[in-house]
Amino acid sequence: MTIELSDVKLNYITIAEARRMSGLRIVLGAYPIPGPWRESCKGVFHVKGLRYVPVRTGNEGSSDLALGMGGTQSELIEWTGQASAPVVAWNNERARASWIDQLNLAERLAPNPPLIPPDVDERARMFGLANELLGENGLVWVKRLLMVDGPLKSLAADDPQRGFWIFLGEKYGYSPAAAERAAQRIVAIVTAFANQLMSQQARGRRYLVGDRLSALDLYWAACCGILDPMPPERCPMADSFRGTYGNTDPRIDKALTRELRAHRDFIYDEHLEMPIVF
Repeated sequence: MTIELSDVKLNYITIAEARRMSGLRIVLGAYPIPGPWRESCKGVFHVKGLRYVPVRTGNEGSSDLALGMGGTQSELIEWTGQASAPVVAWNNERARASWIDQLNLAERLAPNPPLIPPDVDERARMFGLANELLGENGLVWVKRLLMVDGPLKSLAADDPQRGFWIFLGEKYGYSPAAAERAAQRIVAIVTAFANQLMSQQARGRRYLVGDRLSALDLYWAACCGILDPMPPERCPMADSFRGTYGNTDPRIDKALTRELRAHRDFIYDEHLEMPIVF
């Protein structure tokens, strides 16, 4: 069965509408790609059973993907004090723009099922590994340099698409040397996850930390897609981004073991929504 993007759309409202509301609202950005930060946030609130209103970053009728390239995020900045999604808003409390604040809010609003381990050592390991995925200079952060590297090396100088990738490269601090460092960092992070999963499986445990689902499993499932996107029937993302969200580096492919890919699939099958909804 073929799933069209039009069949998996969330019912977004505008920022102006969201600001007039109370309750739980999440600024996700209305674009058909599985951004790891947004999918990580969505996954946490899905597992918690917390219903929310999705909010687009642009005005009605505007393209969220165009924002930042001639567009504006002034409304988001005015509301939340920053320009990136996802952002979680709860009643009149401060907006949460970081993954760790979003997780802690979800734990407060719905303590069960818990996604933060009660054991201090397991909790420290979970947050440390999660930061390697979602934090500054983590896997998702530096993978953006590789996303830029491929098109800038392959597109002709007069290709109209180069402007988009040049813009992103300048935004993310791209250089060929930075892309090479990014690849090495990704290999180290993915290898650490492979070792963690192998250690857990040797103890008869199914999850990445402790003996039950934690936020780390959700984060790995969401972030794995930026290296190895699931097929269209499970993740019907925009075709123009599917190749960019993949991987062509043999070092990363070797580190991304069959077990890590299988763990991503297990988490989606058992705990998250399929197909991924944009």
